[in-house]
Amino acid sequence: MTNPSILDDWYNKAKADPQRIMLADAGDERAIEAAETLNNAGLAIATVVSDPDEIFDVVPPELLAEVTNNDAFKSRPFDVTDPLNAATIAVKAGLADACVAGATRPTADVLRAAIRILGTSANASIISSCFLFVLPDGTTIVYGDCGVMPDPDPDQLASIAISSASTYSELTGATPKVAMLSFSTKGSARHARVDKVVEATEVARSLAPELAIDGELQFDAAWVPAIAERKAPESPVAGAANVFIFPDLDSGNIAYKITERLGGAQAFGPLLQGVGAVMHDLSRGASADDIVNVSVIAALQSQARR
Repeated sequence: MTNPSILDDWYNKAKADPQRIMLADAGDERAIEAAETLNNAGLAIATVVSDPDEIFDVVPPELLAEVTNNDAFKSRPFDVTDPLNAATIAVKAGLADACVAGATRPTADVLRAAIRILGTSANASIISSCFLFVLPDGTTIVYGDCGVMPDPDPDQLASIAISSASTYSELTGATPKVAMLSFSTKGSARHARVDKVVEATEVARSLAPELAIDGELQFDAAWVPAIAERKAPESPVAGAANVFIFPDLDSGNIAYKITERLGGAQAFGPLLQGVGAVMHDLSRGASADDIVNVSVIAALQSQARR
């Protein structure tokens, strides 16, 4: 069960400055119910995209030309009137603050719209994802990447770390402490996969010197203070980490499902990050409540970035 305090905090912040949210799953009953809840509760100004023409009637022609004249569109044209693409264009045009999609569409469709129309943010080299968890005791943590990048190289892993730290800060208000995870702690094992994590840590430090980050660390050293004292006594984050970066999608995806199913944590995500504007994916099994919560998260991130 979710710690009510963080949800109450999210909802209160969303109500204080309602953001314009596009729900791109046209005609889906869950999306329609979520929009009604968001609007009636004052959590957001939510619109389910049912008629893309209503968007294109007010999209500046030069913006539409920018979308259809870029290299991504020319190499692989797509239907701009598809409700998902139309909703994403509305965000690009500033007609909405965020887009939430995927209840009726595969993740690949959502990612393509994000990449082709919104691109990457100024402080990220790739689009990735993370999960935010509320543990049974109310503790909040973030895992990245659990849904997008199968085998990131050191530069990509560094980008995931920086983006995940930003997501954690935006949604919790707390200072992120980032652990770059491995099967080795501070040279306890030698392998090319360990080297990748060490290099990624150095890249992240150079790009975000203000960020508390360390690696390579095993999970127990990152999480348990007593083990951290033995394995990594000089680490600035060992034993106190709240953002955990996995070296590949296998480990990240497996870990998030174990944390949710065996650990009893409530998971929010996958939350897209590194996108040029706020856009989130949904599970096709998402409930109306799930859509509401992800929309509230999108609203908070939009507030933070403005």
